Amino acid sequence: MSSLALQALIFDVDGTLADTERFHLAAFNDAFAGEGLDWHWDEPLYTQLLEVSGGKERILQYWRRTRGHLLDIDAAAVPDTVERLHLAKTAAYEAMVNAGRIELRPGVLALMNEAARRGLQLAIATTTSPANVAALLRRAMGPQWRLNFTAICDASTAPFKKPHPQVYRQVLDAIRLAPRACLAFEDSWNGLRSAFTAGIPTVVTPTHFTAHHDFTGALRVLDSLAGVGVDDLLAWRELQTELVQ
Repeated sequence: MSSLALQALIFDVDGTLADTERFHLAAFNDAFAGEGLDWHWDEPLYTQLLEVSGGKERILQYWRRTRGHLLDIDAAAVPDTVERLHLAKTAAYEAMVNAGRIELRPGVLALMNEAARRGLQLAIATTTSPANVAALLRRAMGPQWRLNFTAICDASTAPFKKPHPQVYRQVLDAIRLAPRACLAFEDSWNGLRSAFTAGIPTVVTPTHFTAHHDFTGALRVLDSLAGVGVDDLLAWRELQTELVQ
């Protein structure tokens, strides 16, 4: 690994900044019920669907899996239905965030604050929707939350979802740094693969939904970021540098 100084921390959102997936699951089911559908996702099914990045993509994947023949019959109506379901799901999720039901994972905010004090840039690399990002971080960091981040790249800028590296490459372009001058933070195999392909060393903090994933290649795999400081990140990078030399 290059000995470039650490200059930026790049965070995924869902699962990484906050353990959001059980709330997303509830929001999907609320949207399905509101549409009058007999769909209901339980945790085992949703864990499988999380292999697909993106809420709209998960809806379409489930539709294809259970009612694939209808995609051909009603092809023209499918995009509108998926969009409507996703908008309803997003509204339900935002209501949960605004009600204070979702908090950042342990150690996340402390690490961000320390990194900012020490002159490191902060960035977001997610393929969730801008509305989901804003709802979570506005609640956690206040109305001026965007000022904490040099770059925010999300589903609106990166149509190719993780594990494709597009969103991380967009962040690197925006902050004008080499991959090895950054660290990424992820919770899933898709996220790790996205950052890894972009050349960014990655710390993984799995959730209940992703604990079974293969995190080979991660810089560290941790239960959470509780107690993790910038000096720990620097030490882990240095150790990996020594191991590959």
